[in-house]
Amino acid sequence: MSDPTRFWDRISAKYARQPVADEIVYARKLAQTQERLQPGWEMLEIGCGTGSTAIAHAPHVKQVRAVDFSKKMLAFGQDRAAREGVRNVQFDCAGLDDIDTSRAYDAVLMLSLLHLIPDWQGALDKARALTRPGGIFVSSTACMAAMPLALRLVLPGLAKLGLVPRISSFTADELAEAITARGFEIEERWQPGPRAAVFIIARRTAPAAAR
Repeated sequence: MSDPTRFWDRISAKYARQPVADEIVYARKLAQTQERLQPGWEMLEIGCGTGSTAIAHAPHVKQVRAVDFSKKMLAFGQDRAAREGVRNVQFDCAGLDDIDTSRAYDAVLMLSLLHLIPDWQGALDKARALTRPGGIFVSSTACMAAMPLALRLVLPGLAKLGLVPRISSFTADELAEAITARGFEIEERWQPGPRAAVFIIARRTAPAAAR
């Protein structure tokens, strides 16, 4: 699929209507993230979709920048924030490559995203550049290498037809190793089932003090 934006624009209304797949799991991920957020923090969510998570975290930080390349997805988030009176979420239409690393954030979120990026390790490089030392990186990622072989074989064909997005395949251990290799310490790694998305909260280590 040459333009993934078209896929997400096309399904945006359906995506916005569908309920959370597992509310208990989602609530735990929110709570574990919010335990680490601080009132003065600036948060960046990349691939925010319809903005539900950005809006949920907004009361716990100073400012949220919610980024997605689908204008139609963002429109749902903007409408919801307006309805609920949430004023500290800024919605930006941009792709990963468009985000300027000259500004860093206290919390960077990539939820349900890394497996949708062909160069997922490059995306982790970007996450590191965008995360302030002492800040956190939060991801929730489907590790396709653990999925049934039949599913992994059929997905590329479905992606070419535009029926699903292109999906990268790696294991949960490969993901964790790639995150730690970029100067993060994993504080939370949770996978509610063997084929469920792996949830990781990692803190970027602060540089050693000069002697």
